[in-house]
Amino acid sequence: MPRYALKIEYDGRPFCGWQRQRDLPSVQGAIEAALARLEPDLPSLAAAGRTDTGVHATGQVAHCDMARDWDAFRLMEALNHHLKPAPVAVLACARVDGDFHARFSALERRYRFRLLARRAPPALAAGFVWHVRHGLDLQAMRAGAVHLLGQHDFTTFRASQCQALSPLKTLDALEIDRRDVPGGVEFQFHLRARSFLHNQVRSIVGTLERVGAGAWEPDDVKAALGACDRAACGPVSPPDGLCLTGVAYPSDPFR
Repeated sequence: MPRYALKIEYDGRPFCGWQRQRDLPSVQGAIEAALARLEPDLPSLAAAGRTDTGVHATGQVAHCDMARDWDAFRLMEALNHHLKPAPVAVLACARVDGDFHARFSALERRYRFRLLARRAPPALAAGFVWHVRHGLDLQAMRAGAVHLLGQHDFTTFRASQCQALSPLKTLDALEIDRRDVPGGVEFQFHLRARSFLHNQVRSIVGTLERVGAGAWEPDDVKAALGACDRAACGPVSPPDGLCLTGVAYPSDPFR
């Protein structure tokens, strides 16, 4: 069966997450329903990452096997037609080798988290940023973030229901930028790793927010990491600001 890679964008708010669940709306379910309009009884869709409820994506990657030999552009157009009005779009589609796997072939996942610090609530970015009403110290958050780079046991920063076989992960990058916005400041956290634990990014951002607010010292992040205890983690941030922005492979299937 011909295999196709899909680059996907979605607003995660109406969905229970990526993974298909009985009687609940999911991104996977929406795309598989669109695929079923083209060909019935297809194998399930596989994705690079199973984003949680409310988490967005601009660069999710999935693959599907089709019975027909579709032109990649026509398949993309047909899927986007049948996805309406769900807030899901296929940005690119490419024919790939049969050994390509959206999850297991991936070398890196990239996430961005947006945090808005201002008194006024977000009118246009609501649902796409975490809004806090107090100021944050950028340099303190950067100092705390340094302790998380490299390979560590991230037990403190994983959800209790995480199904990963090991808490050992290597965080390749954690960069924090700020920009002035009307009435306040937006902070953007950019994280890169081969793979992440369940709730790892949101746990990290929630902890660093406490550092930025002055409730934690930067070195408290190191102590929390070393504790290897979920109870040592700061509060988990809401999903609103989190977005899967890209997945890297040995060879870009959409090039």
